[in-house]
Amino acid sequence: MEIYDVVIVGAGPIGLATAIGLRKRGIENILVIDQTRTFRQIGHGLDLLPNGLKALKCLDPNAYSEVRKTSVRFFNPQQSNDDKTVKTTQSQKPPTKSPRWVYKNFQGQIIRSIPLGFDDWFKDYGEGRVSIPWYDLQTTLRHLLPQEQVQANHRCINVLDEAANGCARIDYVSDTSIEANPYAHWAKEHKHNDTQFESLNTVRQQLEIETKSLRAKLIVAADGINSTIRRVLYKDSPYCDFAQPEYSGFAAISCMEIADIPSELWTELQEKFFQDSSIVTLSNDQIFSDQPWIEKPRLMLFRKGNSQVGYIITLALPLDSLQGQSGSSLIDLAVQELEKADFPHTLKQLVRISPPANMQQRPYYIHRATISDSIQIKSKTDINTEEYLVKFQPFWSRGRVILVGDAR
Repeated sequence: MEIYDVVIVGAGPIGLATAIGLRKRGIENILVIDQTRTFRQIGHGLDLLPNGLKALKCLDPNAYSEVRKTSVRFFNPQQSNDDKTVKTTQSQKPPTKSPRWVYKNFQGQIIRSIPLGFDDWFKDYGEGRVSIPWYDLQTTLRHLLPQEQVQANHRCINVLDEAANGCARIDYVSDTSIEANPYAHWAKEHKHNDTQFESLNTVRQQLEIETKSLRAKLIVAADGINSTIRRVLYKDSPYCDFAQPEYSGFAAISCMEIADIPSELWTELQEKFFQDSSIVTLSNDQIFSDQPWIEKPRLMLFRKGNSQVGYIITLALPLDSLQGQSGSSLIDLAVQELEKADFPHTLKQLVRISPPANMQQRPYYIHRATISDSIQIKSKTDINTEEYLVKFQPFWSRGRVILVGDAR
């Protein structure tokens, strides 16, 4: 069997950027695998801030340039892919006020604002800021690699160190009849976390899935917060508590598109909250400070075109309250939480008219950075033993396997 120099598990931005960087430095015998059945349009938008763009430019100037152009096309779809045309079209447009992301209280008063324009950030930090859909970022980076080096439908189920062969082994399955990642949003966190490996084995036996293997001198785990490789490495180790992410205590309820908004409601939203901004975050706070304001619900409004609005509500919620919620039940839950926080009638009315089919929920998961443990220490001159509470971090590499990105 061929032994690759590097196998990267996970074809998200981190995994693909790693592959691009390796090729830039002359390491070409690499393979990127991903559990998705096929690369398709998923995910929301994200922002690349100055440090991210600087890192991307250092990694590969071509990647930096392509991401810049993709971001421009996202906000100006009428422009062509040609960089000269983009610059010409931009120069022909009349100057407009730089867009800003505004934070307001319920009275519509501005608490603070963040510029969204590339030039504003470049002036302050020596590099700009771009907004880009997650899928477009993935596609842009993927197209900078040879097609055969990025393969979908490779679901990693195990990793083993084969020191005798000077490599590590990835076991994977390729069966489109199985959901790519049924554990991305757990229905019952602890139940699934405790039985994931057994469940995978049971499914494999029932459907007689053929397990295949890949070998590499180095395996890079870029398979996200639900990393299978992380689970394998930490299982049956002192770091087992880090094997799976934990529910953060916060979740989002969102509706990405509301098209039919009554004119009176639209006018209220425009005059009191949007005004000159296309993105507004609203919270029941007069000022932002170091106080735990994040525990209070926040609602981010965004305007799409001239007549469509979407929102994302961030809430502190028990995970059980989200189980099985969708459509109308999510609307009811969101309105109930907004009422508790004394949100204005206008915003509650917007949530009430949300199309049930457009409602989504997303629990936020996190990895703990450190773990605490007690150790006992007895000095040579003292017969007494004292107990100390120490904090330590789990390892991020073992043998020929390295955890990167959200998998770390």
